[in-house]
Parts: sequence; C-alpha cells; structure tokens
Amino acid sequence: MVTKEIVQRVEFLRRELDRLNYEYYVLNSPTVDDFVYDRLMSELAELEKQNPGLQSPESPTVRVGSDITKEFVQVRHKYPVLSLSNTYSKEEIGEFDARIRKETGMDSIEYVCELKFDGTAICLTYKNGILAQAVTRGDGEQGDDVTSNVRTIRSVPLKLRGTDYPEEFEIRGEVLMPLSSFKRLNCEREEKNQTLFANPRNAAAGTLKMQDSAEVAKRGLDCCLYFILGENLPFDTHFDNLQKAASWGFKISPNMRKCRSIDDIFNFLDHWDTERKNLPYDTDGAVIKVNSLALQRETGLRAKSPRWAVAYKFKAEQAYTPLLSIDYQVGRTGAVTPVANLQPVQLAGTTVKRASLHNAEQIELHDIRLGDTVIVEKGGEIIPKIVGVDKTKRPENSEPLVYATVCPVCGTELVKLAGEAKHYCPNDSGCPPQILGKIEHFVSRRAMNIEGIGEETADLMFEEHLIHNIADIYDLTKDRIVRLERMGSRSADNIIEGIVRSKEVPFPRVLFALGIRYVGETTAKKIALAFRSLDAIRNASYEDLLQVDEVGERIAQSIIRYFSDSSNIAIIERLKAAGLKFEIETGDNEILSDSLLGKTVVVSGNFSRPRDELKQLIERHGGKNSSGVTSNTDFLIAGDKTGPAKLQKAEKLGIKIISENEFLQMINEPL
Repeated sequence: MVTKEIVQRVEFLRRELDRLNYEYYVLNSPTVDDFVYDRLMSELAELEKQNPGLQSPESPTVRVGSDITKEFVQVRHKYPVLSLSNTYSKEEIGEFDARIRKETGMDSIEYVCELKFDGTAICLTYKNGILAQAVTRGDGEQGDDVTSNVRTIRSVPLKLRGTDYPEEFEIRGEVLMPLSSFKRLNCEREEKNQTLFANPRNAAAGTLKMQDSAEVAKRGLDCCLYFILGENLPFDTHFDNLQKAASWGFKISPNMRKCRSIDDIFNFLDHWDTERKNLPYDTDGAVIKVNSLALQRETGLRAKSPRWAVAYKFKAEQAYTPLLSIDYQVGRTGAVTPVANLQPVQLAGTTVKRASLHNAEQIELHDIRLGDTVIVEKGGEIIPKIVGVDKTKRPENSEPLVYATVCPVCGTELVKLAGEAKHYCPNDSGCPPQILGKIEHFVSRRAMNIEGIGEETADLMFEEHLIHNIADIYDLTKDRIVRLERMGSRSADNIIEGIVRSKEVPFPRVLFALGIRYVGETTAKKIALAFRSLDAIRNASYEDLLQVDEVGERIAQSIIRYFSDSSNIAIIERLKAAGLKFEIETGDNEILSDSLLGKTVVVSGNFSRPRDELKQLIERHGGKNSSGVTSNTDFLIAGDKTGPAKLQKAEKLGIKIISENEFLQMINEPL
C-alpha cells in the first residue's frame, strides 16, 4: 500500500532533483556534490521501483534511460524547419542589412546576434508545461520522434518552472556534445578499437539516433535552445521571448546580444571569432536575426530559408605541422581515403594528430610529400583536412609520394574507375570494412529496417563473429544474441522479432538492401519494377539493363559485376531460403496506369492517408515524386498545413495546385 508519507517523499525528491539538475546543467552553479545528488536519485529510483503506481514520465529518474529498443516514428512538423542562408564576409552582412531596411522601409533594424551551435537540430513541444515530444529536423517537413532519448539530456526540462508559459508551444535548438564528453567518448571507443567520431556534431547526431536510451544517457549530451514558435507568445520580440524561456528552465545561450547597428554586429563577430576557442563546445559561426516578430512576418520566407535571418561562417583556422606518415582507410563502399599522421599541433582548442588527404588527385595537386610541413585547416572538423604545403621547409632529399597500390586491409590490388577521384578495393565480398558496411546498410531503416540492430550492434555482432555477412543475420538465435555485451533478454527478443518482420519487406527494398554499388533506393525500385524478380535481373544482359530509366553504363556494369561474384550468389541463395522476397508480388508496387507518365509531382501537407501512400500511387501511375517545387514541377498536391513556402513558390511559377480528392479522381482511385 502506498502511504501518504511515501507520496510526499517522492514528490519532495523529484522537486529537489529537478532543482539540482537546473542548477548544475542550466545555471552551471551546483550547490551539492555528486555524492548527495546520487544518494537522492537512488532513493527516488528505489521508491518508484517499489511503488510502480508512482512512476511518471516527468520523474528525474527517466534521465538514466532504458535498454528497451524502440523504433523511431516519423512525425510531421507543425511548423516547417528551414535552413539558414550562409554568408562568409562582412560585406554580405552589410548587404543583408541593406535589404532588410529597404524591404521594411526602416532606417535602422534591431537584430539579435547568437552563436551558431555545431550540433544537431531538435524541436521540442511542450503542452501544459510538460515535455510532450522531441523531433529531429529530418527533411524539414517531418523528422524522427526521439523523445525517449531527449528525456535523458539533463539540460532539457521535463516540466517547466513557473506558470506563465503558453498552453502549447514549440522551442527549437541544438543538441550538442560538449568537447569534454566528446574527448571521453572517443577515448573509450579507441580503447575498444572502435571507429572514432570525426567531430562532436557527428557524435551528437549519432547518439541522438541510438535505439538504447540508457546508452544515450551515458554520453553527456547537452541542449541549448534558440527559437520559440506558437500562439500567444509572451512578447513580440525574439530576444525577450528567449529570456522568458530561460525563466521557465530552458538553457538559453548567455552570449546572445541585441545589436542596433551594423557596427554592433561586426563587433560581436570580431569578439567571437577569437573568443570561441574558449567555449566548451564547437561553434563555426554566428546567426543574425531580425528581433521583431512582426518584421519577421513582414519580411517572410524563401523556399527553404527565412529572409529575416542569416548565418555568418567564421574563417576556418589553420596551423602548420610536419607530415610524419600516411595511413589508408577503407570505407564501406571500398573507397580508400588517405589519412595523414601529423606531429601533434594545437588547432582551434584541440590537439590535432590526423587529417584527411582526400584522394590521390589532391595529394598530387598540392605535391604533398612525407616530411613536408603541411597546412592543416579545421573547417568544423576534429579530423581536419590538409589544404597546402609550406615548400620553403621541404627537406632537400624529399621525393614525390607513391600512392598505395593494394588494399591495406585485405591486400587486393586497388582500382581507379574512370571519372572517380578515389581508388577502390574491388574485393567487396571479402574485405572486412566493406562486409561490415554491407551489413549496416542491409539492416538500416530504408532497407530491411531490422529493429534493434543499429550500427553499433551490427559492429559488435561482426567483431564477436556472430555474423560474417548479411545472410548470417537470419541464422541468429536469442541465445547467441544475449551473450553480447550490454544486450538484455528483451533487446534480444526485439532483434529476433525485427528479423522475422523483415521477411515481409517488398522486393524493391530487398534489392536496395543488397548494397549493389551505385544502386540507390530509387534506382532499385525502377529496376525491380522493370524485371519483376531477382532472377530476371541476374540473367539480364548489359543492353537489357541500359533500357531501364536512370540506369547508365556505370550502374549496369556494377550490376553485372555483382552477379558474376559467386560469393554474392551464395548469399542470395541463403536469403531466399530464409524467406526474403525476391520478386514483385501481385499488387506489390504494380504499375496501374501511365496517367502521370512524365509528370513531376510534389506532395506537401497532411492528408487523410499517409503521404508515403500518395507518393506510391504517383509512381504506380507513372509519375515522379519531387521534394521541392521548381519550374519543372507539374503540380502540387496540397493538404492541410501545406508549407507556405511551397504554396507561394507554386503560385509564383503558375504551377497547378490540387487537393487530395482531385488527385485521386485524376488517377481514378477510390476516395
């Protein structure tokens, strides 16, 4: 029985832990040590465990995450997520200001200058002061629901402070990985011989998309917010709304500044161009926004970016250091990338030991040699790039670099295809990095979508020799999976269920999942519909393949090569035996008519049926889907809450705008 005293104690602990979280993660002013905090958290977790009826999604205990695997669901944004136009000079900032003043008819404009965070965008929705949903940017119109992962980020309030917030609103910002967390994470990965993250941005994005929120909780993500949308906002200025949001418990950058002149903006940019080196996270520029929301609405939007804001990119930092040696890394497609090992040098607040050399052509272009003093540039990357050589310091006995001729992993002789910049290892069925890449591609969402096997799990299975190729996935058993590190019984069950469900994936996606080089998702669909079965594709001639729309010489040659490899045929036979679909079934993506043949269609908004279903109907009637409105668009299918930028552009270009019902009538589909 839950007593009144237990309820009161749980409520007290939650209030106290919320306060301590806010002081530590938002204010950066902790008032107790870790021991006290951990003791309170342990007590609350134990009380909730003993009294399940008291558990709550707003409890601080959810910050530790769960090992339950959860497939991400795509969610349509209430407000489209736009990108910012980039500028690289103060002259361009001056032109931006002149345009805004001309369009508004005002002599001077008040702007807000903010640092541009180098993380991954997030959209948080709050209802009645409670975090309701967290969604990634995605394609700007829809993104992934990552609420369970975002709940583990301690600087994100689960419940707002005060009472004067709107009933419902959205606040946007950036999920960041602080440099300290990034360094710790890469050290851990290095000890386990795992691939290092290139930069904190990639690490933050990868962490946010993990399907194990308990692991997310360990990685030390942070979140800084910079934009509010909704009805009944407290103020009509961007700056004041964010200051108010800070009082509700959000982490808002303390480095925002109101600027009333172009000189104020330049002073802000000059200050942070150097001072950014002392920040605990990466930033590669600044954002300048019109402060007045009324003027923002008056200025309006472009197709993909607001007209009232612009991003300014800081100039990439450079350093000079000797080139000691070169490693050759094999990517997941067999592409070989040369990586320079450097004498350690300080660059943008970090010690740089390695840098990309891109390919043989870049090495030849800059005449890079071993022993050279090279110019290293950090353009937002922790693994920077080499952009030149200080030839005045070149050793007298230096000789031109001889590029690798064999794969550093499997020893196969490298090839360089016509029109390609990189060298490739052609041993795609026997080279370990390529095999692992095929496995990761095969299980990915847009391919077989096997829930529970993300990149890290696939890597672990490969390293532990549970799987050696994609066919081995269908031989996995729960007993073998649970032996993996950090793999619980429930997670293993989810993986087995995901493997079984993948057998229902239609043939076009199975073809894409095989990972045939150059055969992307759209091309796989066209080839599958043209030949109807994998056996027909396998037996197709080079000339037959060229008859398929979007299949050129390179793709046709790649398909012929794939099916000439006996190891690929052996894997396909095993996948067939496992029950995967290798032919178009009756009604499965069947071409219904050519009523839309040659037509390019854009679908935008909310409809009575899923958008993917409408897009599939467009293709099954001969049409082509497009994500953006251009002069080549034939018509726009507009639903509820269609993006205003798409509507404006369609109207401007004179493109026909039709409703869902009009579209269905056009193709004689039942309403």
